[in-house]
Amino acid sequence: MNITETTLEALSLLFSLDKDLWRIVAVSFSVSISAVSLVVLPAIFVSYLLAYSSFPGKWFLLSLVNTMQAIPTVVIGLLLYMLLSRSGPLGNWEMLFTQRAMIVGQILICFPVLVSMMHGALQSTDRRAMETSVTLGVSRFRTLMTLIWESRFPLMAAVIAGFSRIVTEVGCSMMVGGNIMGLTRNIPTAIAMESHKGAFAQGVALGIVLLVLALVLNFMLSSMRGKGVLRT
Repeated sequence: MNITETTLEALSLLFSLDKDLWRIVAVSFSVSISAVSLVVLPAIFVSYLLAYSSFPGKWFLLSLVNTMQAIPTVVIGLLLYMLLSRSGPLGNWEMLFTQRAMIVGQILICFPVLVSMMHGALQSTDRRAMETSVTLGVSRFRTLMTLIWESRFPLMAAVIAGFSRIVTEVGCSMMVGGNIMGLTRNIPTAIAMESHKGAFAQGVALGIVLLVLALVLNFMLSSMRGKGVLRT
């Protein structure tokens, strides 16, 4: 089968609403959106502490966050696999080869990315606003809400970048999800498996979904930069 025929078959799968194909897409988006949703607030809180608080070990925490960004996703998957396997310390949780395990893995991948970018966004805000709030006796929570509003566009960019990072990762999802059809098979693991089997049409169709997603996310980021709301 040549490239043209494969592409046409892939488009046919997409527009015919092939159940297996769109089930994979649904699993992928459900898991990744859940992971990002669960990690956004903790990431903002940690970023705020790193940007506006002084405490022992702050430099170590920053170094740890930066180091975690460089850890390959398959290594995170391996560590989770050892923890969640029946012989592991968390084996009683029976989470291995479930979407919950995939969500935990993607949280660990996404969290340092969000903290790093959000820390930069919050740190770049005008500190005079923070000092004024403290002088006026404004609560820390209200001050944080104000900072979040002022930095909303860079924070949104961080969330988009974090989502892009996890929705395309394959190593951790393969290790802890098991690539089970209808349950834990997401877009990256399905592409890897179908390509290995020589069934390129479904892989190309899923690749088109990721490509469209990447274009949409990049368009959103470019629009923000074009309006001058993101500083690089």
